[in-house]
Amino acid sequence: MSNLNSGLIPRLNRIPGRAYLLTATLIFAAANSITSRLVEIGSHSLIKGRNPISFCNVLFVGNLCALAILAVVYRHQLSLSAFKQLSRKDISGLIAVAILSGALAPALVFSALETTAVNNVILIGRIEPPLVLTLSVLLLGARVNFWVVAGALISFLGVALTVFLQPSDASTMQMMGWQIGRGELMVAGGAIAASIASVISQVTLQQVPLGLFNVVRTAIGTVVFFVAAILLFGADHFADVFSPTIWKWMILYSAVIVVGGQLCWFAGLKNTQASEIALATSFNPVAGVLAAYLVLGEVPTAAQYIGGIVILIGIALNQVGITQRSLQEVPQLTPLQRDIEKEMEMGFRGI
Repeated sequence: MSNLNSGLIPRLNRIPGRAYLLTATLIFAAANSITSRLVEIGSHSLIKGRNPISFCNVLFVGNLCALAILAVVYRHQLSLSAFKQLSRKDISGLIAVAILSGALAPALVFSALETTAVNNVILIGRIEPPLVLTLSVLLLGARVNFWVVAGALISFLGVALTVFLQPSDASTMQMMGWQIGRGELMVAGGAIAASIASVISQVTLQQVPLGLFNVVRTAIGTVVFFVAAILLFGADHFADVFSPTIWKWMILYSAVIVVGGQLCWFAGLKNTQASEIALATSFNPVAGVLAAYLVLGEVPTAAQYIGGIVILIGIALNQVGITQRSLQEVPQLTPLQRDIEKEMEMGFRGI
């Protein structure tokens, strides 16, 4: 085994960091489409008229599977001494981030997938980076240049166009004279929750090991979501949670989408520059729309085309700003803070 590892690890290290980032981006971009596809598969294996692969079951069981795999991957960071070193500030930050990004944000996204197109979820979810930027400037005093601000504003405009140009349907509701879909509102709510979590992670989680951060966030998020669903919908809501059908798919889903994507992402972070990381993140909406077409046959609507093009223009301007900043400034964040920030910045990753 040692000879195998000694030969395998150097070969893996020779793989360019950009290749890892691209792989992670493609995996994460396909998460929403694959989730919706799994729910469709479950509709052909009903149990007493119920779909065992419901969105709630996917989120809960997927989190349990991901938690088990993450605990194995990061087992060296889960020692009792590591937990004892956490301060009250660390614990409070972990709980807040877990509730916001580990339970609330994915629950809202999964609920949105039940009522709106995957492409809407992908494009409207791009409101998260501008929100993180705004909160970082207002609350943390972050410095940004003209291109980053312009890119954020244009991306926000693209999201607004995607929302307000949507045709009316049964799920549409009136808000301040505008027709807005419930699914679109849920996506926006999830992005807001994830944005707040991102800022909290930058402020409070300076000394928390990354593996411990991921495991604890997943664990707390799973418990919070389960308890909230029981209180809101009753215990019968998870009647089919032990169905072999869902566990079979979710073990594979969690291993590939959640853990495989994360490992590729962090492997890419080690050997790439900030501009390359931002470029990989920016490619996410394009890859997501392409995945929706290939996996679900979902063709973008006129509103999605218009909003998507504007979002891509904003992403391009943001890329220019990030490139200039990386050349002119030395980042003030610690390596751990940068890892957590980039982990949060990637957005929704399927769980």
